[in-house]
Amino acid sequence: MSNIIELKRGLNIPITGSAVQKAKKVIIPDVVAAKPVDFRGLIPRLLVKEGDTVLAGSPVFADKVSPDILFTSPVSGTVTEIVRGEKRKLLEIRIKADKDQKYEDFGTEKVASLDEAGIKAKLMKSGLWPALVQRPYGIVARPTDTPKAIFISAFSTAPLAACPEYALRDEFENIQTGVNVLQKLTKGGVHMSFNSDNYSGTPFHKLENITPHIFGGKHPAGNVGVQISHISPIAKGDVVWTVSLLMTAAIGKLFNTGKYDVSRLVAVTGPKAIEPSYVKGIAGMSMKDIAEYYDNSGNDIRFISGDVLTGSNIGKDGFLGFFDNQVTLIKEGNEHELFGWAKPFRTSQFSTSHTYFSWLTPKKKYEMDTNLHGGPRAFVMSDVYSKVLPMDIYPVYLIKACMTGDIDKMEKFGIYEVLEEDLALCEYVCPSKIEIQSILSDGINLMMKEMA
Repeated sequence: MSNIIELKRGLNIPITGSAVQKAKKVIIPDVVAAKPVDFRGLIPRLLVKEGDTVLAGSPVFADKVSPDILFTSPVSGTVTEIVRGEKRKLLEIRIKADKDQKYEDFGTEKVASLDEAGIKAKLMKSGLWPALVQRPYGIVARPTDTPKAIFISAFSTAPLAACPEYALRDEFENIQTGVNVLQKLTKGGVHMSFNSDNYSGTPFHKLENITPHIFGGKHPAGNVGVQISHISPIAKGDVVWTVSLLMTAAIGKLFNTGKYDVSRLVAVTGPKAIEPSYVKGIAGMSMKDIAEYYDNSGNDIRFISGDVLTGSNIGKDGFLGFFDNQVTLIKEGNEHELFGWAKPFRTSQFSTSHTYFSWLTPKKKYEMDTNLHGGPRAFVMSDVYSKVLPMDIYPVYLIKACMTGDIDKMEKFGIYEVLEEDLALCEYVCPSKIEIQSILSDGINLMMKEMA
């Protein structure tokens, strides 16, 4: 067993609604969506029009900058709607799914017989190249770059996250193939991180061709960005790629079966979920497909693709994101609480400090909602961020540099090492109610524009 990297800073959010490990439904989707907005920095070029028929794996849009990178349909069916936003920004390609699914055949091949160029070509043609996320900036990996290493987190500490040992319980062989594929794309090896609480209990520690690392501690110990900062920090000029365990399995399925298959077990979670559990779904599935898991008669549910800290608010008519295998249903906190700050005996509220008495009941779970309990305030210097961020950076200085657009200081204070998910807890505990993830996102976008 490797040495354990024990993280002493972090916070586990005690929210109700964790999914029991039982798959209660197999979703046969009616309409699914391919969403260019799932990919940072992408300028999409539409390849289909309404009325076109597609197979699972047929290209529906491409990257204008790198036309060989294709984004393909998760299902076979008919393109029913092209959804655009402001300035005709391409938001969704909606596809009505066939009852009997048909797939593009990309062919099964022995990974050992393929070189790096052959693997890249197959991933780009199939639509699975976008599963590789490049840091800095969290963009789709550039095929022309060579990463110093590839990193995979084999566990998640995010609130109510899907359990990988359950959600991927039948995917060991595919994940092994995926690892073998990724190993050919870098000379720095494939680094996989495990949870110290479950290292011997997870089957994934038996994977070959990986460099294992073991982490202990609270969230965000499961974030791959936090893990990278302790294994091999990203400096200016460095390029690393990250892949989720879920997408590693999809890559393995491509080479083992010749199919673009992004089906997955999805955890339906959150305080507003009825009998939280798992469903067999697919990337791009509609929230309408899980209607029996919620009661939105009061129109008071926020539908989140992902977890409560970093997921996307997709609305009741939205669709699951490309990278997600979790849906969180949480109440919209629209109520105004008079003198709430002056009520220390609120037993239904969780506090990260000793403001309320939640610290006396550390095992209690709370039915949290989206209420901010106040508006934005002066951005004061504080140590609250450092208490939940186990990285060697200065988050307050970094965020202020992003707010002012000071590129030199953004570089100095760690912009290359972080994405929004890494500072999500800082936003959660922020006494000033600052939208840290949004500010960091603007800073990253500025870096991409100015440093290109």
